[in-house]
Amino acid sequence: MKLFGKNHLILCAITFMILFLMNYLGNDQADKLERALMIGGAGVIGLSIGLLIMNKGKNDKTPPQDFD
Repeated sequence: MKLFGKNHLILCAITFMILFLMNYLGNDQADKLERALMIGGAGVIGLSIGLLIMNKGKNDKTPPQDFD
């Protein structure tokens, strides 16, 4: 999956909505909006970092030698 491509942006939006709604609807504290926004944003950032790491070695022509 290309980083910041169409599929990545759709997956980020879905991840943010799920995390935001889970935290906003399930929280009864006074700062539930701020917490839900921070957790949703952190989930999207974590997803992007994971995809960046995964795509970094995807087309590597020189893999490590004797990796067993």
